[in-house]
Amino acid sequence: MNNNVLLGAFLCLISAISWGAMFPVANHAFHYIDPFYFTIFRYGSVTIILIVWLLWKEGRQAFHLEGKGWVLWFFGTMAFAIYNVLIFWGQDLLGNPGTMVASIMESLMPMISIVIVWVLVRQRPHVFTLFCVFIGFIGASLVVTKGDFGTFFSATNEIVPSLLILIAVTGWVIYTMGGDQFHKDGWSALRYSTLSCLLGTTTAAILVLSATLSGYVTFPSVQTMIITSPHIAFMVIFPGVIALVGWNYGVSVITPLNGLLFLNLVPVTTLVIQIFQGTGVTIYDIIGTIFIIVSLLSNNIFLRLQQRRTEPKEKHKERLQEVVS
Repeated sequence: MNNNVLLGAFLCLISAISWGAMFPVANHAFHYIDPFYFTIFRYGSVTIILIVWLLWKEGRQAFHLEGKGWVLWFFGTMAFAIYNVLIFWGQDLLGNPGTMVASIMESLMPMISIVIVWVLVRQRPHVFTLFCVFIGFIGASLVVTKGDFGTFFSATNEIVPSLLILIAVTGWVIYTMGGDQFHKDGWSALRYSTLSCLLGTTTAAILVLSATLSGYVTFPSVQTMIITSPHIAFMVIFPGVIALVGWNYGVSVITPLNGLLFLNLVPVTTLVIQIFQGTGVTIYDIIGTIFIIVSLLSNNIFLRLQQRRTEPKEKHKERLQEVVS
């Protein structure tokens, strides 16, 4: 097997496990620090690391926006302001159950991308894919509601945080779609990650500054920074730098279809960590996770079969065109 393929698969694996682990880590940190400054300290550090890395790897010319500044700012804001601020804010508002809810929503990204493409491009997915989306939605609903649908929809203190997490995950899906376009334009995964992170984190910093001036949050104390420094260090290294650049590179090598398989590990990792931590895991968390995994695997297998059926037809058309020409 090609070494690049092995590296790409390994990076996708590490990324998925890191994303699954970041929610339990964040949940513990939120006992001491609010999610707003937690996000800023995390991605402020990631931005600095990426800038130095890009400067060393590709030089000053890599920082030229090439007339794509506004587009890059939009995608960066979707990822590093909308996603990173809202997903942890929603998780914190939900308390301990928010850890599993955020993880499950994260694993729904492939399903959300299908819906977005359907709405924006008017490309209607296959009936079986829609069925998988429905199964995934049921799985997520079981985790979010803990089986009590009626009480959940009458409790705004649970609906609003869950919507924040859903909006956050949708923001990351949009960011990923933007990355595919920049990759086609010849941008490296490191360049897109760095410049989008820089612009998006700037937006997030403005939002956090506004929240601070309004009195909603306060700047953390030195003691708080010391206590949460191990949490932030983990978030910077693994879910931050390695997962961000590693996922963008890995998907570009092994293709998005293969990369999506690794997202199955996100809720599984979270579930395993919570069990070892002794955190209460309900039967609905387990069943919902299984539903998500089954839906992702089933749709992935279906898409592979569809590709195998269409490839011979496309090759046949190409041969006919060659004969005609």
